[in-house]
Amino acid sequence: MKKLLSAVLLWMFVSACVCLGQESQVRGWTKGKGWGWIWGQDDEVGALNAMTPQTVLRALGLVKEGKVYDLGVAYDRTSFEWPGHSPGEVLSFRTPEGVKRQKDLAFTLPAANPARLGWHSTALFINDNVATQIDGLGHVTAGDDDHWYNGFKEADWGGNWGIRKADITTIPPIILRAVLIDVAGYQKVDALKGATVITAEDLRKTLEWEKVDIQPGDAVFIRTGSLRYWGEAGSDHEKLKAHDSAGINLETAKWLVEQKGAILIGSDTSGLEVSPAAPGSTSWNPTHEYLLVQQGVHIAEFHYLEDLARDKVYEFCYVTATNKIRGAVAGFAMRPIAIR
Repeated sequence: MKKLLSAVLLWMFVSACVCLGQESQVRGWTKGKGWGWIWGQDDEVGALNAMTPQTVLRALGLVKEGKVYDLGVAYDRTSFEWPGHSPGEVLSFRTPEGVKRQKDLAFTLPAANPARLGWHSTALFINDNVATQIDGLGHVTAGDDDHWYNGFKEADWGGNWGIRKADITTIPPIILRAVLIDVAGYQKVDALKGATVITAEDLRKTLEWEKVDIQPGDAVFIRTGSLRYWGEAGSDHEKLKAHDSAGINLETAKWLVEQKGAILIGSDTSGLEVSPAAPGSTSWNPTHEYLLVQQGVHIAEFHYLEDLARDKVYEFCYVTATNKIRGAVAGFAMRPIAIR
């Protein structure tokens, strides 16, 4: 009996040390406060500064089967987007037939090109907030001075060729432990109705149902079920519009950041947060202001979570990297993956 008691006490001690160790490995996070502007006056990375070789190894340690899930959605000129953004256009800029008619391109003429090789290339006229995306920390501004994360101001760092602080090139390649919170699955609906508020209590109940929990430094993805209607390229705007406005509110975001230590928060909708905002909110987008401007926590949108939910994969390794287009404010038309 004494041996059993000693073993139990030892297990409890080790478990407590592991839990404390997990929190101590996450730099910069304070429970009850979150992250904030703590990384220095020149910082452009935000909460992702807390990602370290140790946290990357922890995330990679979740990979047991080598199964990869594609979290990106296909985009084309007909795809649904948040109404504040413009649609894109994809144009054939060079075609095999067209280049062969360009007499000033000597290498395409028959004498130099007996194999008659041609090529395709396209010109893209596209918003940097379309399809699967991550909002950069310069995406949202606040106040009369239009400042964004870390106090960078439009007057100092804006311009006609993109922002010059906290643009998308400052987002490092991301490898994180991630948790899927399948709210639609827990509530036994195909998809939440538009304007449904997802509360912290909704997330707590869903996590309990899934038997997983969020650890400081995690990415968190919230499934509403909206993207089950994306189809080939999100062309059914009315169907998507009927569900896309469901999301978390400001209080839920604060719980995820200040109580759970989330480092990145995403969903399967175009905007993560519920729309319209609650009466009395300081803006029409208070959750974006809180996460991006005040806390430096990136927002992931239009992530395809249906396959993960089908297989009941609630904990996984999340891997992604944004394009490196200087001045852009969001990584767009991305193809992040989950690995189990």
